[in-house]
Amino acid sequence: MMQSVRKITGGILLATSLLLSGLAVAADIDKPVGKVTIAERQFGLVLGGSTGSGTLTFKGKKYSFKLKGLSAGLNVGISRMSAVGEVFALKKVSDFPGTYTVLAAGVAVGGGVGGLRLQNENGVIMNLRSRTKGLNLNLGNVTGLTVTMN
Repeated sequence: MMQSVRKITGGILLATSLLLSGLAVAADIDKPVGKVTIAERQFGLVLGGSTGSGTLTFKGKKYSFKLKGLSAGLNVGISRMSAVGEVFALKKVSDFPGTYTVLAAGVAVGGGVGGLRLQNENGVIMNLRSRTKGLNLNLGNVTGLTVTMN
């Protein structure tokens, strides 16, 4: 009986260690290759939109860009959003512009703090942490965010 418990416990410990080491290897593959800062103005009445600008830091150089977004659903108000984050899967700067769609959205917590993970058609991912100031009720979803280089 005691040997059975040891075998089961040993198997569980082995499976757990293999799972954790596999996650560590996967995390190494998906390391950030750049950083991004964004300042955005959001507005809305029925359909919402946003305009803004940002800076991409990639391979020691800074690149400025503009962004425009659109959301559908009930949008009322005006607010300002600032965000910082990491960029993943970017091999060359020309892959950064494009239309980004939401992969995952974090729930906004007190003080207008939230998170967002976006991906464009080139496979580039932005993982953003944001802070919003102002009044903006948005009961819709972001349908797209278009990034163009300056």
